[in-house]
Amino acid sequence: MEAGLDVKAEDDGSYLINNETYISKNLVYRDYECADRGMLLPLWSEYTWPSELRAFLYLLGLLYCFLGVAIIADIFMGSIEKITSKTRKVYLTSEKEDEPEIIEVRIWSDAVANLTLMALGSSAPEILLSIIEIIGLNFDSGELGPGTIVGSAAFNLFVISAVCVMFIPKGEIRRIKDIKVFAVTAVFSVVAYLWLLIIVVVVSPGEVEIWEAVVTLVLFPALVLLAWLAEKNFFGVPNKTDTSKQIELGNFQPGETDKFLREKQYFRDGRLDREGLVAFIKEVKNYPGLTDEDAAVLAASKLVESQSHSRMWYRVGAVRSMTGGRKTQPQISYKLKEVYNAMNEHPEAPTVGEVPKVMPHKNAIIDFHSASCAVMENIGKFQVSICRSGKTDSRVSVRVETIDGTATVDQDYVPINEIITFESGETEKFIDVEIINDNQWEPDEEFFLKISLLMDQEQREGVQLGRISIMEITILNDDEPGLVMFQKRGFLVKESIGSAVIPVVRKNGADGEITVKWRTIDKSALSGRDFKGGEGELTFKHTETLQNIEIPIIDDMTPEKDEHFEIELFDPEGGAKLGQINRTAVTITNDDDFNNVLTNMMRMTNANVHALQVHHETYVSQIKDALNVNGGDIENATGMDYVLHFLTFGWKIIFALVPPPSILGGWLCFFVSLGVIGLLTAIVGDLASIFGCLVGLKDAVTAITFVALGTSLPDTFASKTAAVQEKHADNAIGNVTGSNSVNVFLGLGLPWFIAAVVNFVRAKPFLVAKGNLGFSVGLFTGLSVLTIGILMARRVLAVFGKAELGGPPVPRYLSGAVMICLWLIYVLFSSFQTYGYFDSVEKV
Repeated sequence: MEAGLDVKAEDDGSYLINNETYISKNLVYRDYECADRGMLLPLWSEYTWPSELRAFLYLLGLLYCFLGVAIIADIFMGSIEKITSKTRKVYLTSEKEDEPEIIEVRIWSDAVANLTLMALGSSAPEILLSIIEIIGLNFDSGELGPGTIVGSAAFNLFVISAVCVMFIPKGEIRRIKDIKVFAVTAVFSVVAYLWLLIIVVVVSPGEVEIWEAVVTLVLFPALVLLAWLAEKNFFGVPNKTDTSKQIELGNFQPGETDKFLREKQYFRDGRLDREGLVAFIKEVKNYPGLTDEDAAVLAASKLVESQSHSRMWYRVGAVRSMTGGRKTQPQISYKLKEVYNAMNEHPEAPTVGEVPKVMPHKNAIIDFHSASCAVMENIGKFQVSICRSGKTDSRVSVRVETIDGTATVDQDYVPINEIITFESGETEKFIDVEIINDNQWEPDEEFFLKISLLMDQEQREGVQLGRISIMEITILNDDEPGLVMFQKRGFLVKESIGSAVIPVVRKNGADGEITVKWRTIDKSALSGRDFKGGEGELTFKHTETLQNIEIPIIDDMTPEKDEHFEIELFDPEGGAKLGQINRTAVTITNDDDFNNVLTNMMRMTNANVHALQVHHETYVSQIKDALNVNGGDIENATGMDYVLHFLTFGWKIIFALVPPPSILGGWLCFFVSLGVIGLLTAIVGDLASIFGCLVGLKDAVTAITFVALGTSLPDTFASKTAAVQEKHADNAIGNVTGSNSVNVFLGLGLPWFIAAVVNFVRAKPFLVAKGNLGFSVGLFTGLSVLTIGILMARRVLAVFGKAELGGPPVPRYLSGAVMICLWLIYVLFSSFQTYGYFDSVEKV
């Protein structure tokens, strides 16, 4: 005590110091429940309120802060994405001596990025909570931080794995691709918690020494190093597939890089590959009624789907879905979605690149006779023609099914889901479509017929979908034969296009079979020199509304000015009349002019893709996203998006002030957002501790339930999305074991090292209660070994489909249920231990 101070203790617990009365904190709070549990809270004297009201408000505050943590973690991961997306240029020899081929490869290894920055991004709340708790307790150990670390690990391994196992689409499987990296992280996830158990229970029971904390920290770089070596195939026989996603330069021959980029990498120096886009647009234009803007949206969707995504990308997408923010995937209309799904079902066209060539000499080609048709509502049943071309000497089958548009099943039409079989020699089949007449006036409505290949691989051999695999059926309210006209007054085609496809449409009625003749008219382009013209006749069968005229274009490979010819419709028969556009001009452009049109398409596609990137480049875009529901995409915003945006609006506005990742390569945003996460985590710790106290829960139980679930919920949605959309299981469950290891090495190793050093300086031991923590860690370690064993058994046993995720329904649901039961066992037994039930059993 300092000299000159006159201190006297009073009977009521206050102190008289130099004739001034001071009241201790304990004296102020002694009559109020749970008033002294927080480090930052309470901010005002709310501890005088009723306990029930306080518990309810603290629960709401805890849930609201979980949303805030998720939103700032979204920004934090945007900075990580910016940091880890850095590339370097690699120059390769090419056929042109003065123009070397240039490709870009990522600097960051996937294994290193996943176990360092990305693991830190997903685990930052748990790690910072553990650090802040120890600092708040004057460098003494608490129960909330370690409990959250172990509880979050249990939820991640048991529940997230169960969700991913069970929610794979029916009939599909997902296997871990980088099995060596997974093996390293799985072993370390067990070793981490075994080491934790040894520290707390065996080596120095109830105490953590400096060397033990140092070893815990050192295990982190050891894990990263071994995972990187496994990724580089330093252990054993190399993988059959390249898991490092790095480009082996020696495997390329001059001129092959462009083909590689078209098939694997669609952006070159931040721009879309032009040849890939041209091929994709050709495929898109096979579907009726799509504009250039629609094609650009579909191209962006295809690009996003075909790119390799990290777990971080899926987590950001999950957070934005939970908060009504801008989505990481394109939002497309129902009709575009049906076209997109139809295109994706083609077995030879899973990604953007060269459109699969029709091989009539090898396969039977199945498609509709027309891309669209229109029928009266009172027609009852009518027939749709399905054509077979190409190889006709075999028996082939396809599936035909209906899909809702504005017309709905059972209200406007009878659903169809049939298998159509073409016997050897058959070239045309008909399917009956039935329209329901409800005797009520309705505007024109449409639905779709779709042809798809069967699931059985044997039945898919020798059959291929043609250009018209989806057909639009419009239900009309009149019975006129209709008007026949061109869709546009002019068309622009590239000289090297091969054939110009000119659509002719039938409007204002589609009753009966009609015909119309057409002929080409020479202008500056001449038939025989620039194109192959002539005359012909189009036949529209009953209800059909679209047919195409194909004009071969001659590519003379010589530079010339734009040339054009015309096509005229005349002499319609069957009651039809010519519409307003009975003549159209076809302009043949040289490559430079066509490239201007293509450049505009590329600009629109790039704009769509750019709007979906995880991070923001400027404060303006960051604030715009914060202010607007669904990031400004009002057209595709749902009612739930508006509700979630309203609930999280305050957080979004505050966090929009964080520097965008474009500044200083993302590092400024990284550290600022990390600091904000730390502040929010401190508040979460106080809210959880006070709430648990008010409802009678100890910190250890609150940690493994409320806090663990709140911090792990975004990861659950992210893993489920990755499991459904990815071809492999790595982003769904492959990173769970690595993240659990990092939680121990950094979430406990770092704060324990700091506390051990501080207490060593104070000449006192750093004590850690071994009872609850030791039991919880030991139980989790045993159950985690069992869970990893289940996943490995699923990988090798045929009864599970030889895959970690998916497979036959009964085994996958059974294994998922077992994992959830393991989590419940962990939570219940750990809670019983915390409240001393097992101690009473031992005494008996």
